Amino acid sequence: MPRRPHVESRMIHGEPRTPRWEFSHHVVPPMPSSVTFRLDSAARGARGFAEFAAPSSQRGKRRPIYIYDRLDEPTRGLLEENLATAEGAETAVTFASGMAAISGVFLLLTKAGDEVVAHPTLYGCTHSLLTQWMPRVGVTTRFCDLRRPERLGKVVTPATRVVYLETPVNPTLEVLDLETVADEVRRLNRGRRGDARLRLVVDNTFPSPLGQRPLAHGADIVVASLTKHLSGFGTDLGGMVAAAKEYESGLFLVRKDFGGVLASKNAWPILVYGLPTLSVRLAAQQERALSVARFLEAHPKVAKVHYPGLDSFPWKNVARRQMTDPAGRFMPGTLVYFVLKGAPPKARRAAERVVDHVAKNAYTLTLAVSLGHVRSLIEHPASMTHAALDEASQVRAGIDPGGIRLSVGLEDAGDLIGDLSEALDRA
Repeated sequence: MPRRPHVESRMIHGEPRTPRWEFSHHVVPPMPSSVTFRLDSAARGARGFAEFAAPSSQRGKRRPIYIYDRLDEPTRGLLEENLATAEGAETAVTFASGMAAISGVFLLLTKAGDEVVAHPTLYGCTHSLLTQWMPRVGVTTRFCDLRRPERLGKVVTPATRVVYLETPVNPTLEVLDLETVADEVRRLNRGRRGDARLRLVVDNTFPSPLGQRPLAHGADIVVASLTKHLSGFGTDLGGMVAAAKEYESGLFLVRKDFGGVLASKNAWPILVYGLPTLSVRLAAQQERALSVARFLEAHPKVAKVHYPGLDSFPWKNVARRQMTDPAGRFMPGTLVYFVLKGAPPKARRAAERVVDHVAKNAYTLTLAVSLGHVRSLIEHPASMTHAALDEASQVRAGIDPGGIRLSVGLEDAGDLIGDLSEALDRA
C-alpha cells in the first residue's frame, strides 16, 4: 500500500490482507454459523491443536486451522485484528462480556497468595469481583487513591501483581493520569523479574479506543466492554483485552478453559456496524453531551457537573492531554455525571425522583444501565450500577447519593435538555 490509512478507515476495511478470510467474493465479511469445523485428516487436526495459542505459532501470518468455535473462528478473529489496530496493540482477544474479559485478565496474571491494588472508584461488578469472588481463589485486593500515584509505594507489597484502574472512572468521571501512574509502576518494578512484575491494567470502556489509548501512555493491558461504544446500538454483548503479543497465548488459553467466548453472532455486528460507525457516532454524541453539560451546569438545582469538555472540569488538564483521538484531537466523551443539591438523604430522594420522572414521561431519555448507546440512557449509580458497594464504600469511592450518570446518545440536544428540564422541575 502506498500509505498507511487512518484508524477510522481501517476500522471499516480491516487489514488489506489477512489469513482469517478470503475476501475476493465478499464486500461484507460472512458469518459462519457452525460451532465445529471440518478437518480433512487427523494430522491436520493434531497440527491445529498444537498451534492453538502456541507462543511460537504463526498466528496472524498464515491461515489458521479452525477446529472448534471456543478456540478460534474467522469472524471473531477479524474483529480482534481491527480492535488491536484501534487500541494500538500487538494483539486483542475478545470475550463474551466486559466482565469476562476482566475476569480473564485476573485469572491470567494472579494466583493464590497474590494481591491486586485498585483505585477505589470502580464499576460495581468489578468491585464485587475483586472483593467477593477473587478472595475465594486466594487473591486479595487493596485500594489506593491513584490520583496520588506516589502513594502506591506504601500500598504495593511483594505479593502485588496487578495495579488496576478505570479512567475516566465510573461513574464520577475522574480522570487519572496514566503516564504518572505508569511511571510509578515502572519505578516499583525495579528489581522485580518475570511473573513478579507489576502489570498496569486499565479499563478503557468509557472513552473507547478512539478517545484514549492507554497502551500509548504506559499501560500493560487494556480491557473494555464491547457492549458499549464499540457496539453502540445496545444489541450485542462482548468484552476485549488488548496487549502485547507476550500475553496472547495465555489469554487464548484462559478463554478456552474459562469458556467466556464471544460468539460469532455477537462479533459480526460489532465488526460490520459498530467499529465502522464509531468515529461519526462519537463526534455527534460529544456535541450533544457538551450542550447538555452546559445546561446542567447552569441549572439552580444542580450542585456540580463532571464532563471533560467543560472548563470547570476538575481534571481538565490531564483529560485534554490524555483523551485524544489518533490525530491528537480532544475527545471529551459522551458521559456526563451531575449531582443534585442538598444533604445526602435529600439529594438521593431528589435524584430518584428525577430518574423516576424520566422513566415515566421522557421521550428522549431512557432509564436504563449501560452506556455508549445511540439512545441516551440515564441512571442513579448509588442504587443501580454501584449498588454492590455498601454505603461506606460508596462514600470512599466518591459516589454521591445525589449523583446521576447520563450517557448521551444521538437525539437532538434541545429535546434532551427539554426532557431533563422537566424532570429537574419535579425533583
